[in-house]
Order: sequence, then structure tokens, then C-alpha cells
Amino acid sequence: MIGRSGNDYPFSKLLSYGMTHFGFLWRIVNGIPPLARWVNRRLINRAVERSASRPNPYSTLADYTSWESLTDKTWFGRHLQQPPAPARPLPAVADVVALFDQRLRKPGHSVESEKSTLLFPSFAQWFTDGFLLTDSANRLKTHTNHEIDFSALYGLKKEESECLRLKSERIGERGRLKSRMIGNEEYAPAYFTDDGLTVRPEFKALRSPLHLPPDWPPEKRRTLFAFGGERANATPQTAMLSTLFLREHNRLAGLLETQHPGWDDERVFQTARNTTTVLLIKVVIEEYINHISPYHFHFLADPWSAWSAKWNRPNWCAVEFNLLYRWHSMVPSQIEWTGATVPLHEWVFDNDPLTESGLAGAFVATSRQKANRLGLHNTPDYLLHRTEAPSIQQGRDAQLGSYNEYRVAVGFPRAETFADISSDPKICSELRKLYTEPDNVEFYVGLFAEDPRPNAAIMGLIGRFVALDAFSQALTNPLLSEHVFNEKTFGPEGMKFIECTHTLEDVLRRNIPDAVDVPVGSVTMTQTR
Repeated sequence: MIGRSGNDYPFSKLLSYGMTHFGFLWRIVNGIPPLARWVNRRLINRAVERSASRPNPYSTLADYTSWESLTDKTWFGRHLQQPPAPARPLPAVADVVALFDQRLRKPGHSVESEKSTLLFPSFAQWFTDGFLLTDSANRLKTHTNHEIDFSALYGLKKEESECLRLKSERIGERGRLKSRMIGNEEYAPAYFTDDGLTVRPEFKALRSPLHLPPDWPPEKRRTLFAFGGERANATPQTAMLSTLFLREHNRLAGLLETQHPGWDDERVFQTARNTTTVLLIKVVIEEYINHISPYHFHFLADPWSAWSAKWNRPNWCAVEFNLLYRWHSMVPSQIEWTGATVPLHEWVFDNDPLTESGLAGAFVATSRQKANRLGLHNTPDYLLHRTEAPSIQQGRDAQLGSYNEYRVAVGFPRAETFADISSDPKICSELRKLYTEPDNVEFYVGLFAEDPRPNAAIMGLIGRFVALDAFSQALTNPLLSEHVFNEKTFGPEGMKFIECTHTLEDVLRRNIPDAVDVPVGSVTMTQTR
């Protein structure tokens, strides 16, 4: 697909300079709602229109356009057509993996992010695990429905959501998801039986937790929750995020049932689900995307931005979008948690830390720890061969274009030298040894070889693709469409909370015991100075 030409780059740099400076001016813009909405729309349109609008003519099915490539969504879409075979053989995957190895960094330790807390990559992992789903049998295929549909909580299919629902017409229970109390806090039901050996019969329709080892200790297996997402139990952080929105769903269901006593269980459930899904999109744009952005202007989750946009088309996740979200290097090798330090390899498939600390304690602990900086030579050993090697191979299986081809496609100039990719002499030397010329650098490697942008959580090319795909995937959600985004869909109660929700902390404060104190600003993706 063809994006803006490189001739647009000087204006882009000028615009970026203006938006990363003159903070006082942008505060004025953000403080005038009609002006902020107009600027928001212009900036979002500019970000998305760097690539041609969907439907993509190509998918991972084949290197040409066919009816199946335009309609069969079990394959990933792709932004660029599959190029001819590279002029020289690509280096061995094992040699490329070494570029990501934290142990090869001098003086031999990780580099922390200057901006992000651990809440940022934790949210990114949990959020994208809901729709960037790779088929383990064929990594060119996917079992996602390509929508931000909150499958991490509700599941991908109706039979999954059905087994998670309480399904009761009793007063005080309509529309609820199943839950239980642990102490004085609400959590999802247990997925396994009390002995940790078998799945509870009521949850047989759910997908098994992805990558759960078959010999995982029963005492840890029995801590796992019944959630719709196959990765929702991967870490206590992913479980805490699903727990937060489970509570929000049930809280909203209670309000809707009270205000609409004539509504049955089905209508209460569907309305609460509609609202909770839009709350997620609000947080994605107004906290998560604004954290990623280096700009002083704060983006708004304003459906109006998409209603007349030419890019408002049905969603189809691209393989490039799937790959650029592999932010493993941001995860510290040691997790700091309410007075303890836990090695990363012990921090998986065990929700005891969450239930022991409580939901508020979990969010505050995650917000206190700095994330690592995104980039090469910063991935912990535990994740290196589990994540980086398969990601490199997936890009090769999809026969993606080179890093330079993608730079040009979204309006960046071609990297003529390795110094145009990275200012680190060590990285440049390693890239030269593996690839000889900048044009040979693979898309996946080039993404993470770049220097971080000032006051940004991620690199330039990743940022451009995130803006392109995130806005065009989130704001085209059916719930945000012109004739759906109204009180009939969400009820007056739902609309009220959609309007007043901007951050995870907003949602958390509504869903913790009254006695729990959460200081203002203590739940954040951005480090406090």
C-alpha cells in the first residue's frame, strides 16, 4: 500500500517540533473543547492517512490480490505487498536474536525507560492480546475477529461469553458476569477445580490458557481465573486489568438494573458490555495513546473524528501491526511487588500476588516500578527465545518488506547509512555485520534498532504505525458509529460514565473498597518526576 511521499517529511518534522514545544499554547487548545475537537480530528486524519485506507489489497494468504485475500479474515492483512526474495540471504535467526539479548549489553544490565512505568507495557500486552491473536498452527493466520471487542473479558465467541455470565433474572443479579469474593474484594471464578488438576465443567467452552505448561504446579493452576481471553492469566498484571473491568461491568449492571427495572438479564448484560467496551477505548486513546505520544496536545476519544473519514472501514488486523507490538524489552527481569522482588520467570500463571495485595495495591505497585526502555539488547533472557525468535521467524514467514520499504511507505526518508537508524556505534556495527547494507535490514529488527524519540515511550516508526492502526482500529468500532453512539445503546447511566472516564485510575476508584486509599496520580503509565 502506498502512503504519503517522502516530500511530506519536512512538514512532518516542523509539525512535530511545534507539538513538542509551546506547551502553554497546547494547554489553551485543550482547554477549549470545540477547538480541541477540531485539532483532534485533523491530527488523527493525518496520522491514519499515511497509509491507504482499508480494505488492504493484500493479506498473508498470497503475494497477489484475490477474492479470498479480500474476504477471508482468518489471514492477517498486510500493509505492503510481499516483495521479491531479498538479494542476499538473511542472517540466521539465532544471530539476529543476539541483537535483543540483554546480557550482551555493556555494562551488562538493562536500561530503564525515562518515561514509562510498568503499567504501560502491562496494559499494552493485555489490550493487544485481546485482538492480535496468532494461530499457533500457522503463524500467517489468526483467530481474532479483528475488533476491539473486549474478548479478554467476554471471550471471542458467544458460547464463551455465555459460560462466563451469571444468567439470572433475580433482582440484584441481572446482567452480571460470574464472580466471587476473596476477602472483601470481587474476583472472577476459579478456572480450575480446587485441586488445580481439571477445568471446571462450566468453563469447558473457554480457550485453555495459552502457553500454560502441562506440568504447572497445581497450587498455581488453582489460582487462575475464568476469563474470556486465552492470555488473561499470563501474569498478575494481566489478571488485574481483567479484574478491574469485570468489577466495572458488574457495577454498571447494578446501576442499569436499578434504573430500568423492566429490563431483563439479557438487555442489562448487553448494555453493560457496550459501555465497558467503550470505556476501554476511552482509556486506550486518552491515557495509553497520550502516554505514547511526545506531543503536548492530548488526543480525545471523539467518535466524531471518524464519522465522515474516508478511512472508516471494517477492521482487519495487519501482520505488521501484530509484530510491532512485541515490546518484550520493556519488561524488567525482576518484578517489584508490595515489598517483594520476584524473578520474571516466577511471575507467570500465578494470581496469588494479585489477591494477596488487593486490586488497588496491584495497580499502585505496577505504577511504582519503572519499565525498561524499548530497544535492542534489553530483552530479559527468560523472554528472549520464547518471544524474539518466533517474532523474527514470523516476519520471515510472512515475507515482509525491508525496514526501509516500510519507512518510505509511511513518509519517512530511507535510511542511507546505519547511523540513520541508530546513533549507537555498537548497534550500527552489529547491523552492518549481519546485513551489510541498510536496505537489507528486516522490518522487525529495524523497528527496535531506532533511537527512542525524546519524551516518547516508543521509537519513530513504531509510533507512526501505532497511530495509524490504533486510531483506525479503535475509532471505527461499531459502538462508536454515528447512529449507535447514543443513550439508546448505553443508557443515560452508561453515557455518564463514558463522558467522565479518561484513565485507568478513574475506573479503579469506582471499584475498590471504600476503606482503601489510592493517592491521586498513583495509578499511572507515566513516571512521576
